[in-house]
Amino acid sequence: MNIDEKYMFRGIELGKNGLGTAAPNPMVGCLIVHKEKIIGEGYTSPYGGSHAEVNAINSVKNKSLLSKSSLYVTLEPCAHYGKTPPCVNLILKHHIPKVIIGLKDPNKKVAGTSIRLLKEKGCEVLVGVLENECREHHKRFLSFQEKRRPYIILKWAETLDGFVAPEENQREDKPQPYWITNTYSKQLVHKWRSEEQAILIGTTTALADNPKLTTRKWQGNNPIRIIIDKDLKVPANLYVLDTSVKTIVITTVEDKNAYKDGISYEVASFKNLPAEICTILYKYDITSVLIEGGTKTLQSFIDNKFWDEARVFKGYTNFSKGIRAPKITGKQISDNKLGNDQLIILRND
Repeated sequence: MNIDEKYMFRGIELGKNGLGTAAPNPMVGCLIVHKEKIIGEGYTSPYGGSHAEVNAINSVKNKSLLSKSSLYVTLEPCAHYGKTPPCVNLILKHHIPKVIIGLKDPNKKVAGTSIRLLKEKGCEVLVGVLENECREHHKRFLSFQEKRRPYIILKWAETLDGFVAPEENQREDKPQPYWITNTYSKQLVHKWRSEEQAILIGTTTALADNPKLTTRKWQGNNPIRIIIDKDLKVPANLYVLDTSVKTIVITTVEDKNAYKDGISYEVASFKNLPAEICTILYKYDITSVLIEGGTKTLQSFIDNKFWDEARVFKGYTNFSKGIRAPKITGKQISDNKLGNDQLIILRND
């Protein structure tokens, strides 16, 4: 690893601090180096706040050193006005002579504009340092920009004999989740929820489990709840419609008199539901979604190839009968133990 790669790796580490708060902005990491010493660091603030470059520049105590320093950033600085001014303007204002960029921004509002502006002003620009690692880091943002859909993570837990839920007569009378995994796995799932913008389930899961879909076992933001409810069968008194968290219901019902106040409704044809859902979430600027639905919902995304990652728990139990787990194939990237649970992560490569 050369010196530029070393600093870019640090930029990626910094950017991870924005996971779960920066979206829909990319979670960029930035650092400023003077004579091989880091004099400033920053990452993307919660949405609406300062970008990584601004935070890094502001953290430098002696601003006179900026004109003799190098700036490392995981993604091309923005060149357009949004909730904040263009970062490229601030870089030029401080006459930073060298900018090292991990990845060119595919957003059409940027797309090389900042790189051109920097070069025109005499700045030395190096693009593509740890490019693959930066692509992995910015996978949510890149899916949104390049595929025009959120990064899709499938998650489920299944028994050793391949079931995600028992037969109905094995459940309690009161709708509630039927746990297959241990407390460590439950907490990890709540951590995941805090990292993604949205979480999605179908009607059957809402009715059978009455889940809250929040981050109760982890500190962090609750994801936006997405509920598939074709005929509006989910009762208003269930947790997912309690309006405590931003909630979007996807339905075929167009009668607004059937809608509950405080809930957003989106009408879909349900002809190719995964594709329609991706279009809806794109409209809401949702860059990632964790799908925790039942087998029917999960399998529909698998069969239509609308998924990027699958996180599958195998609990240390058997049901013998019940609802079968989804069928999926993909590239296995990890296989770990959490107590007596097994966690397998797949990529749709």
